[in-house]
Amino acid sequence: MTETRLRTWTHAAGYSLAALFTIALALQNLRYGFYQLFYLALAMTALLLGGLVYTWLCRRQQLSAPGHLIILAGLNSGLIAGVLTMDAPGISHWAMPLLSLNLLILPLRHGLTLSALLLAPVLVVTWLSGPAATALLTTIGLLALLAITAMYIWHYDHMAQSAQDLAITDPVTGAHNARFLDETLQKEISRAIATGHALSVVSLSVDHADEIRDLHGKPGMHTLMRHITGTLFDIIRAGDSLYSINGSDFFLILPFTPEEGVRVIAERIRRTLSEHDWPEVGKISVSLGCTTRGNGDTSTHSLRDRSLAAMQQARKRGADSAWYSPGEPVKA
Repeated sequence: MTETRLRTWTHAAGYSLAALFTIALALQNLRYGFYQLFYLALAMTALLLGGLVYTWLCRRQQLSAPGHLIILAGLNSGLIAGVLTMDAPGISHWAMPLLSLNLLILPLRHGLTLSALLLAPVLVVTWLSGPAATALLTTIGLLALLAITAMYIWHYDHMAQSAQDLAITDPVTGAHNARFLDETLQKEISRAIATGHALSVVSLSVDHADEIRDLHGKPGMHTLMRHITGTLFDIIRAGDSLYSINGSDFFLILPFTPEEGVRVIAERIRRTLSEHDWPEVGKISVSLGCTTRGNGDTSTHSLRDRSLAAMQQARKRGADSAWYSPGEPVKA
């Protein structure tokens, strides 16, 4: 199940359960003749059902649906107005489903802010209008519900972010993996086309990788790749991105970088890596192929293929070298 679909089902379930809760409140208050509370519960039910319909309409964009904030702000505002204007026992308990909805549906920061704005008047009125013991129990209950729900949502967000990081990160090097490369490169190509800025890429391969692996084993090769990754992160600039491919290769995306810039960066990388004395392995050499987006480069394949061909050309010229392959000039 995708994240969007999971959130759609979660939001729909939250709105539905809260609507059932408020319908039950409406019927109970109608039975005992509390007509103001009955109408308030009906209005809140209508908003909750509106949220359910909105969830269905925006089922493909649940991660960026701003209407939820408007709906929940209306629900919270209605309850605050009821708390401040109606002398009704037990109305503070109506805040419980709203606290859960705020955190379940909205981003954690927005949910906590809205919940705090709701709790402040509810707790003040509770302490001013009722016995201290009842107010204390209500306060503890509402704060405990808020804390438990917030911790659950934070844990879920943390796990979701961890899963996303694992999906796009190479477990050996910590760089982005090949699965994430095409998606990011296509976005950068589209941005370069729209803005007209230069975009360059670099393919990097460790020379004699098979011999290093045979001599030092997989653990030694993994250690070397981790060290190289750390060094590359120190060299590249903010906004550049690094990807690990095939166990001994890297790919770099360099936005806002023309031909002169990528040549300088490639040479700096080659010199830094070749001059370093790596633990357990000693000296190594690398071959680099670089290119800049040309007028005909509208997809990832042409850039990747050209940089790979340039890297192979550099290897043919001998280990420890870099080669630049020009693309068709971008027309102004």
